[in-house]
Amino acid sequence: MRMDDAVHIMNQEVLVLNSDYEPLNVCTARRAIVLVYMGKAEILHANPEYRVQSVKHSYDMPSVVKLRSQVKRPLPELKLSRRTIFARDNFTCQYCGITTKDLTIDHVVPRHAGGPATWDNLVACCKRCNIKKGDKLPHQVGMKLMRTPRRPRYTPYISLTKYISGRKNQIWKDYLPVFADIVSD
Repeated sequence: MRMDDAVHIMNQEVLVLNSDYEPLNVCTARRAIVLVYMGKAEILHANPEYRVQSVKHSYDMPSVVKLRSQVKRPLPELKLSRRTIFARDNFTCQYCGITTKDLTIDHVVPRHAGGPATWDNLVACCKRCNIKKGDKLPHQVGMKLMRTPRRPRYTPYISLTKYISGRKNQIWKDYLPVFADIVSD
């Protein structure tokens, strides 16, 4: 195995669950192996393709680990940002439905008309639709939103972006709660 491959494998993401199976964090495989080695976590699911060999031990490459003791954390605050708007809207233009990483943020009610920078007024928008809409209301240019924007009710401990990408991982999906207001599948 080449060194580049080993580094890539050790940087793969691992879902970390609290002792009550609540999703708590996403870390690298390197960090997860350290948690297992130190006796702080146990491997629930491993990637059978890879094993980590030390001088004295051999470990399965973890995909999901569970902490042995409960970690108490305050409920995180879901921050309004470009990244969380894109994640909430699943990197999909809310006007035409195209899925792309090349998006902009659109104020449904334009700023000059008093539109605030809030969860209920910001949507992911492709550049073509953003230019077409300009500084008008959607109905003024014959456009309609695919769904009404709103603040997600669920605030995951892991970032919204990691939560949504994690919902696409077949193993992680069993441990991540489903919330209808977050588009993820």
